[in-house]
Amino acid sequence: MDEPKPASVIASATAEPPPEPLPPPETQPGDIARERPPARALQWRSKVEALVIPCGAIAVALVLFGIFVWTQGANPFAVFASIYKAAFASTRSFENTLVRAAPIMLCALGTAIPLRLGMVVIGNEGALVMGGLMATAAGLLVVEAPALVVQLTMAGAGMVAGGTWLLIVGALKHYRGVNETISSLLMNFIGIALLNQAVNSWMKDPSSLNKPSSFPIPEEKMLTPLGTTDVHWGIVFGVVFCIVAYILIHKTTFGFQIRTIGANIRAAQLAGLAVGKVTLVTCFIAGAAPGLAGMVEVAAVHGVANESLNVWYGNAGILVAFLARQNALACIVVSVMLGGLLASGGILQRSHQLPDATILVFQGIVFLCILYSESLYGKFSIFQEKKS
Repeated sequence: MDEPKPASVIASATAEPPPEPLPPPETQPGDIARERPPARALQWRSKVEALVIPCGAIAVALVLFGIFVWTQGANPFAVFASIYKAAFASTRSFENTLVRAAPIMLCALGTAIPLRLGMVVIGNEGALVMGGLMATAAGLLVVEAPALVVQLTMAGAGMVAGGTWLLIVGALKHYRGVNETISSLLMNFIGIALLNQAVNSWMKDPSSLNKPSSFPIPEEKMLTPLGTTDVHWGIVFGVVFCIVAYILIHKTTFGFQIRTIGANIRAAQLAGLAVGKVTLVTCFIAGAAPGLAGMVEVAAVHGVANESLNVWYGNAGILVAFLARQNALACIVVSVMLGGLLASGGILQRSHQLPDATILVFQGIVFLCILYSESLYGKFSIFQEKKS
């Protein structure tokens, strides 16, 4: 006779099995987007910030400059209208703007490229002067050659001279720890002194009495204008150099190394990057740009090397580099704007009885506002990503 089964066994046998757990709800693409914004959505705020803050700094500079010219007895609105008229209102004025923008564009790269490396180099003026001086010397050595050979020789000599000038700054920084801002600033004065010494001694043309100058480059060996305009080939060199610099920084392995070192030099060293080599090559490339600008000023504008090379295009290039946020393509646009500003100095003197240096005051105000605006990045909550 079978023994009776325990009640617990009977209950477990007759009880219904537990319900299966419900499957997790299907995740829709929209839910993922709400939880984690895509990369493009995470970047637009920083891009807007990079545009709004410099524009705001320029607006403040315009107001301050307007107050300044008002204290000088001029109508600020009339002054701004005259600046626009002298820079962009006609074909001739725009050509004059482009002529001035060309060397500024190249000088801007002398600061913008090292900034990507984390170096604040302001030796553009010295590199331009040395580029112009060495380009003149090289051109005079091969003056009997065809025009194209003379021009290529001058361009090569100018770029090598300017590149070597800033290469010294990079070497002092890497091997001796010398601050690059101070060394590059002091080398500007050394370059200007070497120019003055050269045109007053071994390069001096005896016929240049009032303004000591080098022997001239023959007119048929100089850079020709573009078509029927007054614009010379320097603007083409500037645009091409800016495009090449942008590709180098953003689209090549070497550019990635530059940006990595600029972001964290210690991490770059631990990763095995050749920091010294990258620093020296970057400084040479950066110096080659203002060196080419010096060659253009000799071969397309002055025809000789003299104190006219020292017109502070290098300082204007520093301002452009900061306004453009070290972006080589943006340097093109900003250089044209600043070139127009410099081209308007004469009309302010003629029409408003303001000194020609008034434009330099405006340039200085803009520079101060831009420098102050650098401290504002990351300070406004509207430009920050919202954390859930």
